Amino acid sequence: MFSMNWFGARKDPKQSARDAIVGLRQQLQMIEKKEEYLQKKIDEELKKAKANAVTNKPVATAALKRKKVTEQELDRLAGTRLQLEMQVNTLESANLNAETMAAMTRAADALKVIHKNMSVNQVDVLMNDVNEQREVADEIAEMISNPVGMTQVDDDELLQELNDLEQEQLDERLRGAEHVPLHQPVTAAREPVHEVDEEEELRQLQASMAM
Repeated sequence: MFSMNWFGARKDPKQSARDAIVGLRQQLQMIEKKEEYLQKKIDEELKKAKANAVTNKPVATAALKRKKVTEQELDRLAGTRLQLEMQVNTLESANLNAETMAAMTRAADALKVIHKNMSVNQVDVLMNDVNEQREVADEIAEMISNPVGMTQVDDDELLQELNDLEQEQLDERLRGAEHVPLHQPVTAAREPVHEVDEEEELRQLQASMAM
């Protein structure tokens, strides 16, 4: 059965790696059981040697010899177990690398399919078209937001017209002040305050138009 796995029909590499790992772990379990048995035997021989160390030295010596031979066998099994554990780790690492490479290969193939009909130059042309159409859309929106027939107001011209109106109002008040009688009602004395308020309003209006 073992030869069929290695010399029979070719199998999937991933499945072969899994089968090898399973076989190695099963062998490790057998070695661990054998190590437990040998350790138990060593303990028994040591116990027998201690019990006969004074009363029966030949029996104690024989027990110590068996203990020494068993310890040597246990050491060999420990070395074998270490080799098997290293192989398991190597196979698991190789299997992980193979799985990673397969996943990366699938991802690379998917990217090739996605980029099959794409190129850097095509993307550059597309982005230029998008930016151009965005500018057209902005111009259209600007034209729509401005009512038809509206002309641009010249702020300097508007400010000059406002200054002319202000000067005209001041001139009219000065001319009116020249014809005011000397004896006016008490209410007439309050006129300058009213004039100052209007002048202040004109200055505020002029300042807001300048902004």
